[in-house]
Amino acid sequence: MTARMSGPFRFGDRVQLTGPKARLHTITLREGGELHTHHGVLRHADLVGLPDGSVVANSSGHEYLALRPLLRDFVMSMPRGAAIVYPKDAAQILAQADVFPGATVVEAGVGSGALSLWLLRAIGAEGRLVSFERREDFAAVARANVETFVGDVPANWDVVVGDLAQDLPRAVAAASVDRVVLDMLAPWECIDAVAEALTPGGVVVCYVATATQLSRVAEYIRGTGLFTEPDANETMVRGWHVEGLAVRPDHRMVAHTGFLVWARRLAPGAVPPEVKRRASKTSFSDEDVELWTPGAVGDRQITDKNLRKRVREAERAAEGARQAADIAEDGSSPQEPEAPASRPSSESA
Repeated sequence: MTARMSGPFRFGDRVQLTGPKARLHTITLREGGELHTHHGVLRHADLVGLPDGSVVANSSGHEYLALRPLLRDFVMSMPRGAAIVYPKDAAQILAQADVFPGATVVEAGVGSGALSLWLLRAIGAEGRLVSFERREDFAAVARANVETFVGDVPANWDVVVGDLAQDLPRAVAAASVDRVVLDMLAPWECIDAVAEALTPGGVVVCYVATATQLSRVAEYIRGTGLFTEPDANETMVRGWHVEGLAVRPDHRMVAHTGFLVWARRLAPGAVPPEVKRRASKTSFSDEDVELWTPGAVGDRQITDKNLRKRVREAERAAEGARQAADIAEDGSSPQEPEAPASRPSSESA
């Protein structure tokens, strides 16, 4: 079962509502559910049966445009345990790693599941994704987010709670992985294990936040002698305001979110042609390494209380997706619910 991307809305579907002043509300349609705002009340049942792109009015006559969220919309509004990979970076990861249908892909860490969703879509039903995450609470958020969007937990997706450097050899056979994506603080600690798992010609992509991290992982990849010369870039997106002749760049933009560095696995015993470069400092002291700690690079740490709340939000959304899947399997069309005994609380993402 996979989530429907078109067709009439049904209970359990995720819906993105654009209301007055272009404010967004992302809800999961539930029997008896209502969206409460200071503009009035919108019953979830009023959306059931309508097609994507419909406009519906609430109790005060305010109109909302209703659409199923695109994947980029969903990952930006879903509950988060850890920071996500932004859509602009996810697109570049898929392109630079050349992720293809049927590929065997390993990622670490899974975070909130944003990149997992992009990878699962790219590899298709014939591929396999193995995601490593050190924290069980983050893994729980990721599983629930994936189930919410896809409609169930994909059979070709394995989430391993543990350390990739230690557990990768037990999860996959040597030289059997096509692509590896590392989204972590110190990816150089996993490069040796990744080299063992990658098939010759396979690609490793590292997503790092700072220039010092970028330097160290590139030098480590280069120093192993097991990969091609690493490449690196960053992606910045600047929107434009286009209205009649008032055409100009937006005042705000999504600038630096992270660097990508990638390389390909050489065949065993292969020695690449020598690349002539100017001499540079390639050694690192303990003081340098200290600069790459989470606090020093500005990582935002989520509190345990806030994380528990995010887990509950993600699991509630996943339960709605399961209800929609059950309705589809039964083949029954949802009926408009009776008025609830008491008014439910408002729901928005």
